[in-house]
Amino acid sequence: MTNKLNSAINFAHENENRFRDELIELVRIPSVSTDVEHKGDMQKAAEYLANKLKGIGMNNVSIMPTGGHPVVYADFLTAGDDKPTVVIYGHYDVQPTDPIELWESDPFAAEIRDGKLFGRGTSDMKGQVMASIHAVEAWMKQGGMPINIKWLLEGEEEIGSPSLGKFIENNKDLFACDFALNPDGGILAEDLPTIPYSLRGLAYLELTLFGPAGDLHSGQFGGAVLNPANELARLIGGMHDENGRITLPNFYDSVVELDDEERKELARLPQDEAFYLEQTGSPKLWGEKGYTPVEHTGGRPTLDVNGLLSGFTGEGSKTVLPAKAMAKISMRLVANQDPIQVKKQLIQYIEENIRPGVTWTLDEHTGAKPSLTSRDSDGVKALAKAMETVWDVRPLYYRVGGSIPVVGQMMEILGVDSVMTGFGLPDDNLHAPNEKLTLGPWYKGIDTLIHFFANLVAN
Repeated sequence: MTNKLNSAINFAHENENRFRDELIELVRIPSVSTDVEHKGDMQKAAEYLANKLKGIGMNNVSIMPTGGHPVVYADFLTAGDDKPTVVIYGHYDVQPTDPIELWESDPFAAEIRDGKLFGRGTSDMKGQVMASIHAVEAWMKQGGMPINIKWLLEGEEEIGSPSLGKFIENNKDLFACDFALNPDGGILAEDLPTIPYSLRGLAYLELTLFGPAGDLHSGQFGGAVLNPANELARLIGGMHDENGRITLPNFYDSVVELDDEERKELARLPQDEAFYLEQTGSPKLWGEKGYTPVEHTGGRPTLDVNGLLSGFTGEGSKTVLPAKAMAKISMRLVANQDPIQVKKQLIQYIEENIRPGVTWTLDEHTGAKPSLTSRDSDGVKALAKAMETVWDVRPLYYRVGGSIPVVGQMMEILGVDSVMTGFGLPDDNLHAPNEKLTLGPWYKGIDTLIHFFANLVAN
């Protein structure tokens, strides 16, 4: 194994320029999933990846239809039944390029400047997909993979993966595995390898209060008719107490608390109060008492108003008593919380606190379950050892404040955890103009994955 591992690493180093050029080829395909005009490009990107997987020796390569853009599947299952089987996840779709005038170069030209590859999808996540493919290729050149692998490369992540859950459900046997590898992440700095092991879930809801049949004159009717905007503001104001805790009934009952060991690990992250103040431009931080900012953003649930709409919002004045008021509300959830359950808790809060004089509706937009992978799992330990070998420093562990629906779907449908990684940087401008991928950490990422596959067998 050691000789093959060394040979695989040498192969990767010898082929770095080719690896980079193949990534450039993929980035130059404008696979924007939100735009119907790019439907042909979506198919082209899927075909590019399918051909690449065939070229490195994968079996059963297939472009599989879904309700939307296709999934690319492939496998290599010759390592033996006693070896782990891992599903490697990725997505080949990218965000739109707006505002195009802020790009310093064509977003699909894939230009290299100062050791960085600029272009839409370089970091999110075509670079991570190709790093995985190149790491597997390096092992295939040694006669095969030390583990069994399956590929699941989708084309709808940037639009919320609307087809993926049903697709996985319909192909449960095909994707049976021990765990999934999800490289749709990143590291905190070029010299700080990091492992995300938790994702917050999401419940996104729209609350609308209805009062009078139409807008009224506030002088003629104000004080006699309950103003739905006032009532909505009162309800929202009561959703947190003076300590920053959410007041929905039984909201914290299922929350998994951070233990002392985990809090010490999170404290290693270079993200203190000064960091958050600098990153946000806020005059002062706020949050649930008893927790640090890094604990707030990954380890605690939240309730935030994302938008408000009511009454007259144009220039000047108009003394209107509005007929309705609307708030878009998102709740970020932590391990063991469920989007359906927290919606019920919000309904109970409204029912217990709303006053007569208005009616209301609560519409659900999207939801995702949270995930928490044990830092002591074989997959995470194999990744940590690989990062320490390549970077020569013990990796940091962190909780991600956002949501990746496929991680929850893998757990719910297949019953497996996901080992998360990735080799982009915080300043990669994901979803923004001038997205880029720094090539140095990307090459190290390929080496890391080569070691990771070997460590899974050693463990």
